[in-house]
Amino acid sequence: QLQLVESGGGLVRPGGSLKLSCAASGGAFSLNAMGWYRQAPGKERELVAAITIGTDTDYADSVKGRFTISRVNAENTVYLQMDSLKPEDTAVYYCNGGYYARGRYYPEYWGQGTQVTVSS
Repeated sequence: QLQLVESGGGLVRPGGSLKLSCAASGGAFSLNAMGWYRQAPGKERELVAAITIGTDTDYADSVKGRFTISRVNAENTVYLQMDSLKPEDTAVYYCNGGYYARGRYYPEYWGQGTQVTVSS
């Protein structure tokens, strides 16, 4: 079972960048698809980005062209590079490990979350 620990959140001005990291332990990281979800106050948790065991990626329409998900299996780490941040990106971001079925990502394991606040 994967244990996941996020880091890299914080306060950033609109238009700025942040890079989130998620360190995995306790499981076969390279055998899991990985993803990032976020939850803003008063809203449902939503998928931001996911990456397969290989390098295929999926993104929410709202972040396409601004966010990049990547993984380094040798480091048991998945990253989320966030550029051109907007106030509406403010949320708690959760790392997760899961799998793909019929072209859809299903999370199974969750980190504790890291706060990202975009404000001037």
